[in-house]
Amino acid sequence: MQKKTDSINFEKSLIELEKLIKIMEKGDLSLEDSLKHFERGISLTRTCQQALSEAEQKVSVLLEKSKNAKLESFNQNDNEE
Repeated sequence: MQKKTDSINFEKSLIELEKLIKIMEKGDLSLEDSLKHFERGISLTRTCQQALSEAEQKVSVLLEKSKNAKLESFNQNDNEE
């Protein structure tokens, strides 16, 4: 199962990336600051892409496993007996 911290890091990275984009779209930054923001944005993009790729792989594995799994009825009363 995916660690909760992985999804939190993805969310934080995505939020930071969105903030960087808004700042850069204003056009008020110096060239040096623009380059720093751009570099950070590339790093955040890679982090997000990696997290999405890992999630996609996990979903694929789960779907593959479910093709071979035997379906069972889920009834809480059955578990109590």
